Amino acid sequence: MTTAHNSAKNGDIAETVLLPGDPLRAKFIAENFLEDVTQFNNVRNMYGYTGTYNGKRVSVMGTGMGCPSIGIYSYELIHFYGVKNLIRIGSCGAFAPNLNLYDIVLGIGASTDSNFAQQYDLPGTYSATASYELLSKAKNIADENNINTVVGNILTSDVFYGDQPDSWKKWAKMGVLAAEMESYALYCNAARAGVNALTILTVSDSIVNQTETTPEEREKGFTNMMKVALGLA
Repeated sequence: MTTAHNSAKNGDIAETVLLPGDPLRAKFIAENFLEDVTQFNNVRNMYGYTGTYNGKRVSVMGTGMGCPSIGIYSYELIHFYGVKNLIRIGSCGAFAPNLNLYDIVLGIGASTDSNFAQQYDLPGTYSATASYELLSKAKNIADENNINTVVGNILTSDVFYGDQPDSWKKWAKMGVLAAEMESYALYCNAARAGVNALTILTVSDSIVNQTETTPEEREKGFTNMMKVALGLA
């Protein structure tokens, strides 16, 4: 079965999929971490690959930026291709002063300024959370490999260039660790379908400390995050 956004056929995609926002990061992971790789998608240049890691079958596919984009790709992976474990691997901007470049954040929950959950017609505000099964496994893998991780709440924002540049401080006061743009939609889609999702983020810039990585470093330099995510396969 193919979809409007994915040319894969039934069986082409593993039950566990790593989801970087950048399709070139998906290509980099496939070429440098996986064996026996086949490409299953290049529609809209949103590259997807399946291979093996330590003998276990795993897929990796780009999602693009924002809730609408990851909402489409994750929905299709779940409902048309039978994916059971969706692991977002992305970058984030740190709100917490103790977070430095390349630190890893495990998103136990995602706050948001998006109205993505409006579609469910819920009588209140939905708290989008990670799969505890994946979260606990990821933390154990990181600890076993002496990879320092911080577990906490993240912000999924619809806005990258905001009109109120200090609005992040209000989220920081509530203990939100960092900002990104996709996890809330991913967690909602997974929860609604009864499958597992987790976001693993590497700090690419600090809003507090005014430091940042380069685009090439974000594409190729987040190896500790890859180790944790691939260990979940």
